[in-house]
Amino acid sequence: MAAANKSRAGGLHLWRNARLATMAESATGLGIVEKGAVAARDGIIVYAGAEAEMPAAVGQGAEIVDCGGRWITPGLIDCHTHLIHAGNRASEFEMRLAGATYEEVARAGGGIVSSVKALRAAGEDELVAQSLPRLDALIAEGVTSVEIKSGYGLDLENEKKSLRAARRLGEERPVTVRTSFLGAHALPPEAKGDKDAFVDLVANEILPAVAAEGLADAVDGFCESIAFSPEQISRVFDAAKAAGLPVKLHADQLSNLHGAELAARYGALSADHLEYTDEAGAAAMARAGTVATILPGAYYFIRETKKPPIALFRQHGVGMAVATDNNPGTSPLTSLLLTMNMAATLFGLTVDECLAGVTREAARALGLLGQAGTIEAGKSADLAIWDIERPAELVYRMGFNPLHARIWRGQ
Repeated sequence: MAAANKSRAGGLHLWRNARLATMAESATGLGIVEKGAVAARDGIIVYAGAEAEMPAAVGQGAEIVDCGGRWITPGLIDCHTHLIHAGNRASEFEMRLAGATYEEVARAGGGIVSSVKALRAAGEDELVAQSLPRLDALIAEGVTSVEIKSGYGLDLENEKKSLRAARRLGEERPVTVRTSFLGAHALPPEAKGDKDAFVDLVANEILPAVAAEGLADAVDGFCESIAFSPEQISRVFDAAKAAGLPVKLHADQLSNLHGAELAARYGALSADHLEYTDEAGAAAMARAGTVATILPGAYYFIRETKKPPIALFRQHGVGMAVATDNNPGTSPLTSLLLTMNMAATLFGLTVDECLAGVTREAARALGLLGQAGTIEAGKSADLAIWDIERPAELVYRMGFNPLHARIWRGQ
């Protein structure tokens, strides 16, 4: 089915009688075009703008869709997920409701390690089968691109298995999948507490093997007191650089280990979570062009009280992406629409910031801005068509999905 979807991406298509939120950087606000049209040939946008200004030749021979005045945005992008996992951790949810902290759950042998055990016991086909419903939930809300991390395997074969399963999701469904190798996520039981030895294994053996097979588009790490130190993450990032892979970082979520500055030093695509990031970290990210990925699902789910420094990111001009952080332990969230509402209500992001966060800035956080994230000529025809009166409805509503149609690569 997926192959059929990809092979039909040819031809000329025209979506007319629409209101566009192009999200173009050159425009103000949402880049709104009233009475707009979008034309695509072979899955690539050839025109986006006012219908009255479209050259007549552009629409000749096109398959025409009258959008009935509906809104079109870029297809949504979930730029931070751990979508490939086995089972769930509802029992730990009960523990936290009874008063246990995230750190206490982890130190008691729960947390990420319990997901490692479940993933290692599952075959690749089973991982794909369990993960497809989560992907389908995102697709149903207009998601056209998704990032998927490994990090529950924590040895060579199981990390490769996770990344292969993630690649297969992009073959099973009409969606763009970007994979991130998150070997430095947690310490597996067999490491017997020796973080340095495990980091050496990740940097010197697992990462090069993953890179050699082309399984990862980026390298991620978890820089935190319950995970790995800045020095240890640096060793992993040095290996990523040697392999020609860009980096991302789980940074400053539970404490300020200056992860944002570390990410910026390596020119990271993004630094994510960032609740404890200080002004020096925000300024460093701005200089490096590193995107701040805001993850309100985890903040909400583990009942954090320290909010990310949104005002500092605005002050320094740091781009902000918004993502679900879908994972079994701290953000079992499969709705990017609800995530936008959380970002607005919990952290005070504006409607414009939320919508840019799941389109243009999310694309930037994945290194995809040249291909996706805005409605502009030359980019992939990844679109979402909505039954709404105004874009604010996409952020305002909770538990309501106004998607009318989703277009991926022109289809």
